[in-house]
Amino acid sequence: MSTVKDAAFMSRRDAARTKLDQLPGNYANDSAGRLVFFDAVYEEAKNDAAAVPWADLEPKGYLLKWLRNNPGEAERAIDIGCGLGDNAEAIAAHGYQTTGFDVAAKAITWAQNRFPQTDVAYQVADLFNVPEQWAGGFDLVHECFTLQALPPEILSETVEAVCGLVASGGTLLVYTRYRENGAHASGPPWPIEECFLDQPKHYGLSKVHEERTVVTRGDKSVPHHFSIWKKQ
Repeated sequence: MSTVKDAAFMSRRDAARTKLDQLPGNYANDSAGRLVFFDAVYEEAKNDAAAVPWADLEPKGYLLKWLRNNPGEAERAIDIGCGLGDNAEAIAAHGYQTTGFDVAAKAITWAQNRFPQTDVAYQVADLFNVPEQWAGGFDLVHECFTLQALPPEILSETVEAVCGLVASGGTLLVYTRYRENGAHASGPPWPIEECFLDQPKHYGLSKVHEERTVVTRGDKSVPHHFSIWKKQ
């Protein structure tokens, strides 16, 4: 993509962010209300990824780094809230039998249209009501930005649902924004308070690695946290 296109893309994204604040469900404090918001985002985007603020159109760098060092051999993997599919496609390309799911049906259709020859099994599903066979069914679970996209009031419930997908001996990757303990978060998104970054330990997982970085966009510097967990 050329620099001109990059600039145009980002200009459209900045314009879209203002509109997103007015969409129904944007400030809902329950999963049902947030579903209304996610559906509205993809509907209003009209197939322009610039209008979907979390759509990078490429896999996350930390994920690619981990996959290069941990290729799969047909192990089962799942990408939570897969959106337009870039992270799920990267996981599948590194040898994992991959499922990508999103609560927004329009996101799944968009991902399937972007990758018509995909090896990923894309599916519409709700994290809080997943198919029974998914429980403890994945050797690799990838969670990127879902925890911060849902209200803090249901953070524990969300973490429990994420951890419930990890098989015995499996790996969980988590990438999220975070904030200092007690710091206000108007949201969405709601960066996770630092004291809650280790919540997977309450659901049978042990942390084996973490990295903290600061991502700068314009005049904003946002702390990000990447962690790797294993289920014993």
